[in-house]
Amino acid sequence: MTRVARGFTLVEVLVAVAVIAIALAAGLRAAGVLVDNSQRLADVIAAQWCAENHLVNLKLTRQFPGIGDTEFTCEQLGRRYNGRAQVAGTQYADLRLVDASISDDTGRQLVRLTTLLYRP
Repeated sequence: MTRVARGFTLVEVLVAVAVIAIALAAGLRAAGVLVDNSQRLADVIAAQWCAENHLVNLKLTRQFPGIGDTEFTCEQLGRRYNGRAQVAGTQYADLRLVDASISDDTGRQLVRLTTLLYRP
C-alpha cells in the first residue's frame, strides 16, 4: 500500500506568507494615511474657527481696519495657530476687503477666509 503525502510544500507555504505580508503592509499604509487625514482635518477645522473668530470679532467690535497686514495668534483645541489679516481697499472708501489666513507652526497655510467690512 502506498502512502499519499498530504500537506503543503515549502514553496507553497512561503508564497502564502509573502501574500499575507504584502496584505498586512498595505493595510498598515492605509491605516497611516487615515490617521494623517484625520489630523489634517482637525487642523483645518480649528484653523477655520480661528479665522472666523477673528473676522467676526472685527465685525462685532465695529472696527474699520486700516489698509495693510497684521498678524495674530489663536489657540484652538490646545494648539496655537498663526494668523495674518490682509486688509485691502476697494473702489468704495467705506468698504474694506479683509483676508484672514491661518498657518500651522511650519508655515503651511491651512485656511483662508475673506470678508468685506463696512465703515460703521
